[in-house]
Amino acid sequence: MSDAASSTATPAGPVTADAPCHVAEVVGVERLYQKHRKAPVVRALDGVSLTIPDNQYVAIMGPSGSGKSTLMNILGCLDRPTTGSYRLDGVDVARMNDEDLSRVRGRKLGFVFQAFNLIPQLTVQQNVEVPLFYQAVAPGQRAIAAREALERVQLADRLTHRPAELSGGQMQRVAIARALVTKPALLLADEPTGNLDSKTGAAILALFDELHAEGLTIIMVTHDDSVAERCQRVVRLKDGKIDRDETGGAAS
Repeated sequence: MSDAASSTATPAGPVTADAPCHVAEVVGVERLYQKHRKAPVVRALDGVSLTIPDNQYVAIMGPSGSGKSTLMNILGCLDRPTTGSYRLDGVDVARMNDEDLSRVRGRKLGFVFQAFNLIPQLTVQQNVEVPLFYQAVAPGQRAIAAREALERVQLADRLTHRPAELSGGQMQRVAIARALVTKPALLLADEPTGNLDSKTGAAILALFDELHAEGLTIIMVTHDDSVAERCQRVVRLKDGKIDRDETGGAAS
């Protein structure tokens, strides 16, 4: 699909003509970087427009330097576009200040990373409670929500364990529970099976499939075509632009 077509076409996946709810919408987004005043300007994103409807499962792919990490950072409210707009769950976040952006990020988004990013000194339950701590949720409510999230990922029997006592797959399940504990509008996953063996990775991907089937909107960065085939839609970036926007294997 051409760049011009990608900005106007109906996204792949089970979207009806009855005005679907858009969880994420970027329009004409550019992101420019310049290390110092005399350095050349790097155009990491070049006029990207992308709409993610509610309950869509999307893979973002592309070679190194294609702009996929920059796009994920903007979708995750970790960075701002130089130009263009971004609406997250109906909220215009592109020009928010740092405090407001952090608040929206904590309430609207869940993150799952390749490296798990668990705090080794904390128990499993305490790790899952962390996002709620930063939202000033009362301790009793944090504990209840964390246990519910851990039950969802089948780790309710590991509440008092620490990350070093867990397998890689279990640590990633804790990370997923932490991402789910705030009941986010959008789950962002960056190579979530990259540090796992194939069998464990398949189990984690099956969990993502279940979460999507339950209604969660998921965007996943991956370099693996077999992982992307599990998604409804595959967006391929090249040189900061959308090169192709395709229907994935899970769209049928």
